[in-house]
Amino acid sequence: MAETKREIERKYESDESGLPDLTAVAGVAAVLDKGVVELDAVYYDTADERLAADSLTLRRRTGGSDAGWHLKFPVGPGVRDEIQAPLSGALPRALAGLVRSRVRGAELLPVVRLRSARDLRHLVDADGTLLAEVSVDAVHAERLAGGAGAAQWTEIEVELADGGDPALLDQVERRLRKAGVRPSKSSSKLARALKATAPGRKPGKKSRRGTKKGQPDAPGPGTSGEHVLAYLRAQRDAIVGLDPAVRRDVYDSVHAMRVATRRARSAFRSYGRILDRTVTDPVGEELKWLAGELGAGRDQEVLTERLTTLLAELPRPLVTGPVRTRLRTWSHARRSGSRRRMTAVLDGRRYLALLDTLDALLADPPLLKAAGAAPEKAVAKAVDKDFAAVSALVERALALPPGPDRDLALHEARKKAKRARYAAEAATPALGDPMAALTKSMKALQGLLGDHQDSVMSREALRDLAAQAHAAGENAFTYGLLYGREEQRAATAEAELPRLWTEVGRRRKG
Repeated sequence: MAETKREIERKYESDESGLPDLTAVAGVAAVLDKGVVELDAVYYDTADERLAADSLTLRRRTGGSDAGWHLKFPVGPGVRDEIQAPLSGALPRALAGLVRSRVRGAELLPVVRLRSARDLRHLVDADGTLLAEVSVDAVHAERLAGGAGAAQWTEIEVELADGGDPALLDQVERRLRKAGVRPSKSSSKLARALKATAPGRKPGKKSRRGTKKGQPDAPGPGTSGEHVLAYLRAQRDAIVGLDPAVRRDVYDSVHAMRVATRRARSAFRSYGRILDRTVTDPVGEELKWLAGELGAGRDQEVLTERLTTLLAELPRPLVTGPVRTRLRTWSHARRSGSRRRMTAVLDGRRYLALLDTLDALLADPPLLKAAGAAPEKAVAKAVDKDFAAVSALVERALALPPGPDRDLALHEARKKAKRARYAAEAATPALGDPMAALTKSMKALQGLLGDHQDSVMSREALRDLAAQAHAAGENAFTYGLLYGREEQRAATAEAELPRLWTEVGRRRKG
């Protein structure tokens, strides 16, 4: 069973002179000598070092108190999440899944072996509570794949104890610096080993295929094509990077990954004069499929949360019959998503093929003539087109009387507002404040129209629930009351729309 540990540590260069006296650090009552521990770790990666390119480390280590398989993901400077699995001969299945979005069909090979003699100290407070582990590591690195180099060095490592105060690391660092110790230039032992033993090849470097005849080899600096591709690469990286978090069921990771797929698909459609849609449309359809899989069950969860909140706001005397029980039963019957199903999707050939297709498209983009134009022309024109589509739909909806036709028009306007928002978002690095303002405006419009659409969906659900309750001989009063409240919320959103839309137009012209 894999376990996750947040690792907060700092590394320092060592001239083998040992450690200065750390009892001078505030809060440290004693430095306990824990002896020397012999560690032997083999690090795994693909032949082109894809994990190292993303600052991931996968190792099998013996020796020490945490022998086993370790997979580390960067969280921030000096902070990593370490996922641990028991020692075994083969890579545990749980860890293999967490690197699949990077590895895909490639083979994981032993690339580096690190043997360390770790002289370990514990920093403890007056009660004997562990504050941090400090070690002086004598490291011997041996390359196992892609060369036959070797290197050795000594470093100091300071790791904060679980639940410790990160301010302690600052205090320890001040003491080390005063003694002449300096921070390491490498983020990890593996990074240093790969650099020290490499035969001149850069980790993670991928080959680039040639582009079609008549196309530039790559969009020039500052061009529309460069900016659009940068945005698409960010979405591709987000999808790949969020994959392990989705598998681990990290909060909001599914939603974030779904948003990245929608952003990429939206960019393909908005910037069809920059990237050939005959090439990107099939990729967009696969992104739509993935977004649908990621959303399986999520929309139902959101709707259930909304209805549950509405019900909780009612005074107790207004809740007649087994409303809460019926709501739970109804929600469970309609729930289609599950973590097991999501993992199956992420392990499936279709998803992995989509990742490969995105990589290939970004390596060899189907550039059109407008890709070489300045962003003030091609990118701005695409944003203008999307905004015009939103404008037409909002104006049409405002001209319709309240009812199903207006609801449908507002729903379409919401989808177009989202697309315009993403287009403006992609344009912001190139065109600056006007696009940032438009992004903000479209987000506000999307939020208002989204609340209206949620009300439409809630009312449909309440009609369904009321019909079920009536058929079972239950009192349907509460469902009708909730329906009326949702109807009022929709009316409030519709009444607010003209003011918001006028404000959007004023900002757009300004």
